[in-house]
Formats: sequence, structure tokens, C-alpha cells
Amino acid sequence: MSYLMKPELVMPAGSLDKLDIAIQYGADAVYVGVPSFSLRARENDFRFETVANAIDEVKSRGKRVYLTINIYPRNLKIESLKKAIPVMAEAGAHGFIVADPGVIGLCKKLAPDIPLHLSVQANAVNYEAVRFWQCLGIKRVILAQELSLKEIERIRKENPSVELEFFVHGSVCMAYSGRCLISNYLTHRDANQGTCTQSCRWNYNVYIEEETRKGAFFPIDEDEHGAYIMNSKDICLIAHLKELMEAGVTSFKIEGRSKSIYYVATVARAYRKAIDGMLAGKPFDQNLLDELKKTANRGFFPGFLKKDPGQTSIYYESYRPVQTHEFVAVVRQRKDEKMLVEIKNRFSCNEQIEFMTPDTDGMLTILSIKDRAGQTMDCVHGGSGSAWISTAEHIELPAGAILRRPVH
Repeated sequence: MSYLMKPELVMPAGSLDKLDIAIQYGADAVYVGVPSFSLRARENDFRFETVANAIDEVKSRGKRVYLTINIYPRNLKIESLKKAIPVMAEAGAHGFIVADPGVIGLCKKLAPDIPLHLSVQANAVNYEAVRFWQCLGIKRVILAQELSLKEIERIRKENPSVELEFFVHGSVCMAYSGRCLISNYLTHRDANQGTCTQSCRWNYNVYIEEETRKGAFFPIDEDEHGAYIMNSKDICLIAHLKELMEAGVTSFKIEGRSKSIYYVATVARAYRKAIDGMLAGKPFDQNLLDELKKTANRGFFPGFLKKDPGQTSIYYESYRPVQTHEFVAVVRQRKDEKMLVEIKNRFSCNEQIEFMTPDTDGMLTILSIKDRAGQTMDCVHGGSGSAWISTAEHIELPAGAILRRPVH
């Protein structure tokens, strides 16, 4: 297998809706998981009965789906895992994403025909580790995010036949690729069981104690950035895809199963354009970085790809991400010249709104708004369900089209 094959774009799917949007906007594959055995136990809509439907849908569109079984299970979960693995194998996934050696052993025994992908949680950081896992039957290794480009190149050189996957966009954990205990310590919610509270994103007050005055704590003054001392910026490697491909990465992965369909659509489209442009021999389009800033983010940095980022990797401003654009609505249905939209934020008649589809974008003007009963309205608000709209331009947008506006 040539590792300079066409790279794969793998998008997150925390629900059937996100799965559909990810594929519509350019994903080659998606990764999903049921809460009990996935590192996204919360904000995860998948259950055993829906996973099979999801896999069938993905396959019908010529794409691939990978199931995450990447928790580090305690004894109490082993028996339920033994029952679940054959069920998930029967659903027909293209691969299982695994981390725990015991889970790997169970998958090989109970689902020997399903390819195994080593999760980023396993922290593969050197070529000997990759070789070890490949000898145990791992087909693809999702490398630790803390690696440099030179380290990836060496891993590929020493392991020419294994598939290598790398996270190129999304939130970054302050611990080694997710191996964190802060959430468990502070809230008794274990990150390695899929229930992380993202305690590293919280605002902390920091105190010092004078050696001879035990128990007398003095606050350390904060500067204008506050004290978000563990709040990492988001990784963004869209400008480095060619380097990663040439280093031997065969699959580009996006983080974000708990994020919105707006995030999924915007990021998938940007990376799809970047990959297609790269394969066509075109120079990188800097406008794609501006597109990514239209989603919620904590500022971008290139991870450890070129050097240790140090303090430049910390986002000091606040827990909440920022973005240049606001998600207004998503088109769900067309009827004649009207569109049924699911409302995400307020918009009104005569307002100009930006639209985005997998292939196009532009501006439209809201001409009329009617609720499902046909009642005319001047404006609608987020959380109010859906409404029929018409536009002055009579633009025919497909289901799944995104409406958004700049944030002033």
C-alpha cells in the first residue's frame, strides 16, 4: 500500500443529523460511538439500534464509518462489552477504534473480521510502539497529537505498511492526548470513561502560601487575560496537509462529535476544498482559514508539528470560544419557492443572510416568514422550531444548506 494514496477526511458524527451533514459537506468517512463504550458519553445520540441504520446510510453513499470503543473500561463493563462487540460487528462497521489492550483482545476474539484502529488515547508516540501495535493486529494507528512532523516521518519510515491517522483540527486536551484525571478529581466524572467535564477550560483563582504562615493564602494577581491556565487553543493544520501527506499520514481526522452541525458543515467543507486543491497541485487557499474562523474556536495554533508551542498554545480570554459568524438556520425542506428552515438564532424579514452549501455560498434577503400553520411573522427566535421562508433572490438551496450572519 502506498502511503501517498489519496488521503481520507474523517469527520465526527455525534448524531444521525451530524453524520448526514458531514457526508454532504465532503467527509470520506465518519466516526461514531455508543455512549457506554465511547469517549463521548454525553451529547451523543447514538444507541445500538441506531448505529446499524447509520452504517447502512453511510455505505449507501459510498462512504466509510468507524465505531469508537475507545474507553478504558473497568471490570464492571467487561461483560457488557462481550455482548456488545458482536452486535456492533454485525452492524457492519469498516473498523473499530480501540485503545485498551483488553478491548483489543476481545475484538480480535469476538469480531475477527473488523479492522482495528488504535485510538489517539493509546498515545502512540514512537515507531517501536506503532510496530508493536501492528504486530498485535492493528491496521491503523491514530497518532498522538503531540508529535512533530519529523517524528511522524520517522514513524512512517520504520513502519511502511501501517495506516497512519492524525488529528488536524479541533479542541486539544491539556493532557497527553486525553489521558487526563482533572475532571475525575474535581467532579468524579472520568475523562477516560467518556464523561469529561473539560475542567481544564475553567477559570481558576491561583494562590500562594508563605512558608512560615501555613494556611494563609494570598491571591496571585491576574493580568488582563484572566487565569485560564490550562485552556488550550484549538489545533488547525489545514495549511500543513501537504506536509503531513508527504510525511506519511493517510487519514486526516477532525475532532468534534459534541459540536454543532454548523461546525461539522463548515469544517468539512473547508478541509474538503483544501485536500482537493492540494491533490490538484494548487497552492493553499488562505481564505479557508477565514472560513474556519466562522466556527466557534479558541484561537488556532499548529500543535506540536514544528516546535513545542509553549505558552502560545494557551487561550487566556475565557472558557467560551469566539467566532466571526453566527449559525442562523439550516434548510430542511423545499417546496416550490419556499424553504422550511430549522431556526437556530433570531432573524427577521428584509434581513440579509449569508448562505452556504457544499459547493456555493452567497447572500440572500429574507422576503417572508411563516410558521408551520401559515401565520405570517416579522421575525423568529432561536429555539422556536421551524418556519417557512422565501427569499427575494428565489435561490434554490438544498436541504442541509446553512444560513449564517457575521457577528458584530
